[in-house]
Amino acid sequence: MYVGGKLREPIMITRIYEDYRRLSTNTAREIMRVVLEKPDAVLCLATGETPLGAYAEFVRQAKMQRIDISGIRFVALDEWVGIPPSNPGSCHYFLHRHLFQPLQVEPRQIHLFDGMATDLQDVCTRMDAHLSELGGIDFLLVGIGVNGHIGFNEPGVSFDRSAHVAELAPETRATAQKYFQGETVLEKGFTLGIRQIMDARTVILMANGARKTDIIQAAIEQPVSESVPASVLQQHPNSLFFLDAVAAAQLQDSSRKA
Repeated sequence: MYVGGKLREPIMITRIYEDYRRLSTNTAREIMRVVLEKPDAVLCLATGETPLGAYAEFVRQAKMQRIDISGIRFVALDEWVGIPPSNPGSCHYFLHRHLFQPLQVEPRQIHLFDGMATDLQDVCTRMDAHLSELGGIDFLLVGIGVNGHIGFNEPGVSFDRSAHVAELAPETRATAQKYFQGETVLEKGFTLGIRQIMDARTVILMANGARKTDIIQAAIEQPVSESVPASVLQQHPNSLFFLDAVAAAQLQDSSRKA
């Protein structure tokens, strides 16, 4: 199996949890496990509604256990082009509010896409270089769009791409309006590429709710296709789909409840 230029056997695990609370708690445990096992781990964590519960639980546990995260490095998965970091809808704002500020993460530990940059290719080139210097991603948490995107890797994307600027699909632009205080023009987004996602040592895709039911079935049980970018995780050497029972409802084997 070709993954990031290497031959490795895929191991895809699906875990189905009864509800969102259990889904979030178990996702938080996986983040904590990586932090404890590798104090200098490189984490790439998605934004959006789905992982909020997991991040809240991870922050709670990290504070309660007084976990030292000063050696952890954080890199961006994606960001809206043209949206300032002060905008509550930006990925930058989300990560700082829900993770970096409550955990008192130092700026030196963080490398995000600059949504306000004028040289878009330079932003991507610098992200590629930074990831190379870090030795890649140890743990990556992604969500899934209703059209199957991961990050801003929209349907039709080449699986061989690294960091790039994506033209956002209509579904992505429409869904994203809920994160902003008013109607916001969203046309492009920075994103890590599928090649970098596939090179991550562990990937968890987290999904919940009825809106994700159909696309989860396609991503897990249909053939791998660029039309459903998340389906490529079937070929990842260490990928896990963490789902609530509603999101997993259309899977042929929905008996894998954790």
